[in-house]
This record gives sequence, structure tokens and C-alpha cells, in this order.
Amino acid sequence: MKITVAAAILFLFAASSWVSAQTAPGNPRAGLAVYEKHCLRCHGSNLDGKGPDSQDLIVRPANLQSVNSRAKTDWELLVTISNGALFTPMHGFRGKLTDQQMLDVLSYIRSVAPFDAVS
Repeated sequence: MKITVAAAILFLFAASSWVSAQTAPGNPRAGLAVYEKHCLRCHGSNLDGKGPDSQDLIVRPANLQSVNSRAKTDWELLVTISNGALFTPMHGFRGKLTDQQMLDVLSYIRSVAPFDAVS
């Protein structure tokens, strides 16, 4: 029982940086630079999943302009940016990008493809 409580407390502390990061605004201009360097080759300049490398991939990159992608919360997108997506070429950027850079790229994505909850 003590181990479970301790593990839960450690998880909360580890996740708290992500929770606090969601309240910190990203910089879309800085995010564009990060996107161009790390994301554009697969997701494309229009965020439509049609980047120059996309045709060589078995699993196509996400179309960030799609209804499904725009319905994802900022939290869901940050988790994907950080950890990647299983069984896809989308690898995680935790350790390659800072938390601020991930927020910046999220801010850029949202500036082009704003959140739109599915009704």
C-alpha cells in the first residue's frame, strides 16, 4: 500500500511540470522555426500530412488540419509531441526539444489549425 501511494505521489510530481506547462503560453513564431526543423518533412508546410518524406512512410503522418486532429486537446497533442505515437513513424521529442520548444510548436500548430471540439 505504501509503495502505491508513493508511486502515485511521484507520478503527480512528474506530471506537474506538464500541467504547469499548459498554462504557459507558447510562442508561435518560435514554434514555426521548430516545426520547420523537426516536423515539416512529414507533416508538410500546410500541416496536412503531405510533407516531402510522407510518401515514403507506410503509416502516413497526421493531417493536423483534419477535424480529428483539431478536436484533440492541447494536452493530447503535447503528449504526442513528447512521447510519439505507437506503431507510427511519429517519434517522441522529449529529450530532443525543451518543454518550451514543445509548447512553442503546439502554439504554432494551433495558430494554423485552431482547436475545434467535435460537436
